[in-house]
Amino acid sequence: MYLDADRFALGINRRIPIVDAVWIYERTLRFYEYHKNKNNIIRRCFYSVLLSIRGQRLGFSISGNCFGPGLRINHFGSLVVNSNARIGEWCDIHQGVNIGENGCFQDDKFISQVPRLGNYIFIGPGAKIFGDRLIGDNVQIGANAVVNKDVHDGCFVYGIPKTTREKIRKTSTIASKDFERMFLENIRYIKH
Repeated sequence: MYLDADRFALGINRRIPIVDAVWIYERTLRFYEYHKNKNNIIRRCFYSVLLSIRGQRLGFSISGNCFGPGLRINHFGSLVVNSNARIGEWCDIHQGVNIGENGCFQDDKFISQVPRLGNYIFIGPGAKIFGDRLIGDNVQIGANAVVNKDVHDGCFVYGIPKTTREKIRKTSTIASKDFERMFLENIRYIKH
């Protein structure tokens, strides 16, 4: 399901990647996640090394089990996602994005604070999201935006620090319920 959704989000019609480096990376990421969740140590180690090598070539630093199905990485380039971050379904992400932690010490213990992003998210080039933030569903984050506060559902975020424009139109984002509906209607054609 995850691979089919990712392939659909990228607009790829073939199962086996030939030239597309981002699709090859996403397949490796999903294979790593599968074997990590199945606790297959040998294959997990193999795909971990392969993921690291391919990630260094493309400039990606993404740990397993961060993204839901429908991940679309638009360009290779610097892309850093904290291993504890959680991003929902149908995320459209560009280069130069950093989704990181904002740790703090409390009672002599280090507490990691990472963002949680909802479903149908668009993240523009160069956006930075950090700290214990909750980003709602159907949110667009503009280019070079710095998000250091929570964002409600259906908002457009831009600027440094973030400026929010409420209630974006549903048709203005690729990451919408219509996109998921198109995927579900076409899934039988993808599997063949």
